[in-house]
Amino acid sequence: MVQLDDRAATRRLLDRLGFGPLPGELAAARGFDATLDALLAPGPDPGVAATPPPALAPIPTSPRSDATDRAAEQQARQTGQAQLTTWWLDRMTATTAPLPERLVWFWHGHFATSAQKVREPAALLAQNQTFRTLGLGDFRTLAHAMVVDPAMMVWLDAAQNKVGAANENLAREFMELFALGVGNYAESDVREAARALTGYTVDRTDGDVRLVARRQDTGPKTIFGTTGPIDAPRFVDMVVDRPESARFVASRLWYRLVSSSTPPTPAVLGDLTDAYGPGTDVRGLLRALATSAPFRDSATTVVKQPVEWAVGLMRAVGVRASAVVAAPGGRPGRPRRDPLVTQLTALGQVPFRPPSVGGWPAGPAWLTPSAGLSRLALAEAVVAGSPLPPGPAGAAARIDWARQVLGVDAWSPRSLAALQQVAGEADPRRTLTVAALTPEYVVST
Repeated sequence: MVQLDDRAATRRLLDRLGFGPLPGELAAARGFDATLDALLAPGPDPGVAATPPPALAPIPTSPRSDATDRAAEQQARQTGQAQLTTWWLDRMTATTAPLPERLVWFWHGHFATSAQKVREPAALLAQNQTFRTLGLGDFRTLAHAMVVDPAMMVWLDAAQNKVGAANENLAREFMELFALGVGNYAESDVREAARALTGYTVDRTDGDVRLVARRQDTGPKTIFGTTGPIDAPRFVDMVVDRPESARFVASRLWYRLVSSSTPPTPAVLGDLTDAYGPGTDVRGLLRALATSAPFRDSATTVVKQPVEWAVGLMRAVGVRASAVVAAPGGRPGRPRRDPLVTQLTALGQVPFRPPSVGGWPAGPAWLTPSAGLSRLALAEAVVAGSPLPPGPAGAAARIDWARQVLGVDAWSPRSLAALQQVAGEADPRRTLTVAALTPEYVVST
């Protein structure tokens, strides 16, 4: 095991518990320990203050008696989704205390809920805000919120869940994907848990969740061998109290923040679950994760997801997502295509649109030849909109400038050779664009 030095470990910390360093942040950092303390105890964030949530227009509710009504409703939904996507990318780019926002992104992929089915932008925004409010606290509170979250209930068909007709989707996915893991429950637990989740509905007029007594199954249920009048809150507690749940949550954070290919050893996993503790403390778990020996091991790499990569690049070059979206371009007479969302769509990852309840993949799945072309197009759009002054003259100086802007420790011989091919071009920003495509930047090393 080769341990990273303090500077490289600090850079990794800003990558994994944030979205990469802001301009000048790595040079000004006071070391790994101080950076970790600051990340875990975020103070006032002017970037957050400058990116308030969008004021979403109400969706038309008049009877859809003709094509005009349907078109107006569809347009309102599309506009709302576009506003949400650009706003959240702006927020991730602008934040100066990134861990809370990084956790929102993690929980969005963990409790994956998609606009493909949840067609109310306000419901997706409300869920996003719940992740922001609760994501760095205790997992138990977050889990309680998610089983009665309006967007989640629509996504997993729980809004019509009633006594005598209990839908099993939410019960199954809550145990398998959200809180317990495969193999740690029986099919009978799923059936009984579905009964425990009955009675909750989503009001179509205001989007709120209500418990309707006549729809609730109040009879005895047997879950994990325990029988009683188990309701939704009790079911959540029963799941979260199981030792398998602590190991599952710790492993999921490890998978996204430390290594998607090498699981933690039993000893390390034990340290993580001890830090998580009976209080299901996400903040304590993150500290234990970041201070574990494997976190500083040079071999534990993570392939950046497309959104993480794009946000990190925008942060590094000082440009907001909304500026990239609004940049001029396109053919005369044709509607301009948003280069940011267009290329993120091609890369397979757009906020608020995970492909399934399992969220997005990790690791080499993002490193395909077609992904390289989309990254190039996106990097060109981002760098073109950057307020950074042109890089220095001279190939060697430009290559080192790009390294410093992106916070890369060093270039491999292969990356250096690729950069030397473009460093002599007239436009110095071409070097920065190509640098953003190197393994040293696409993979968090």
